[in-house]
Amino acid sequence: MTERITTDVAIVGGGTAGCSTALHLRQRGVSVVLLERGLCGSQASGVNYGGVRQQGRALAELPLARRSRAMWDRLGETVGNDCEFVATGHVKLARSDADMAELEAYRAAVRPFGLELELLGRDALRKRYPWLGEAAVGGSACADDGQANPRLVAPAFARAARAAGADIREHASVTATEHDGKLFHLRTGSGIEVSAGTLVNVAGAWGHEIAARFGESVPEDVKAPNMCVTEPVPYFMVPNFGVCRGGLYVRQIPRGNVIFGGGRGIADRERLRAYPVAATSLEAGRQAIELVPRLRHAQIIRTWTGIEGYMPDDLPVIGPSRTSPGLFHAFGFSGHGFQLGPAVGAVLTELILDGATPTPIAAFDIGRFAS
Repeated sequence: MTERITTDVAIVGGGTAGCSTALHLRQRGVSVVLLERGLCGSQASGVNYGGVRQQGRALAELPLARRSRAMWDRLGETVGNDCEFVATGHVKLARSDADMAELEAYRAAVRPFGLELELLGRDALRKRYPWLGEAAVGGSACADDGQANPRLVAPAFARAARAAGADIREHASVTATEHDGKLFHLRTGSGIEVSAGTLVNVAGAWGHEIAARFGESVPEDVKAPNMCVTEPVPYFMVPNFGVCRGGLYVRQIPRGNVIFGGGRGIADRERLRAYPVAATSLEAGRQAIELVPRLRHAQIIRTWTGIEGYMPDDLPVIGPSRTSPGLFHAFGFSGHGFQLGPAVGAVLTELILDGATPTPIAAFDIGRFAS
């Protein structure tokens, strides 16, 4: 039996960005239906590393990242759960003099955005973190960055949005999307038909499919970051760590488990499946031990991965459609959308209701891919 719903805004995708959008819209009195094909947070929002970092981002992302960082401080007040967010700091490690030069240049470039970074030479790094291996020759520390539990965040936003009056539908895969000149009409495999004046496309690695239905073809690829977690070991690693030029990231949570990742798993976008690769996990483990030798005897207890959408320039698509008034996009976060999610919802709400946002997003315009 078909269930027909009319609403102000329909949202496709139940990741953090989508659920944050639903919450922000409801806070301004707008009716919302959110459709998620699985469970909220079951894709990229819930299977990532959990880093809440500003350091290392493209300069175009920093205004949005800075805005989102302030929202992470208020997460408990906003959604009723701090989602294990802690401002532990983030250290990007250098493994060569060239890496250190890159970190120094980046520090100068981000200062106008209000992001303060502390450069640490070899001696200062060893004094502060004596357990680091010889592979690390220096680093850049951002005390304001931190980490959170990705499995908690999107569901917490979904619960808060539902409590505020949003209609959140899980296990509701969208099978058809069209526009009749006035309203968007969506149909799901579970028998729901939604009509709305505004459509928000936050469908993650499948965002390009919705965009293409409205004449906006973009080259969104998929990747599957390969992740591992160890058994609990004595807690010693407060900041979370990455390496200059990427390739490895590692953090520890207070109960002792060490979470690390590097390399890629296998992403099957059509079957909605992703698989970690044993050889990739072993190589990430080898690099983690090289940087943190005391992890040598820690046992890996689980590996996993997930499907994440990537754009050719590693910047997301955020903003209004160029072809269809009333359609707004936010997808293709290229492996660094977790920290941005809360603010993306605020920005989309401003675009929908106010026609503009104070946060600079021009670099994310879908039109940059137009031929």
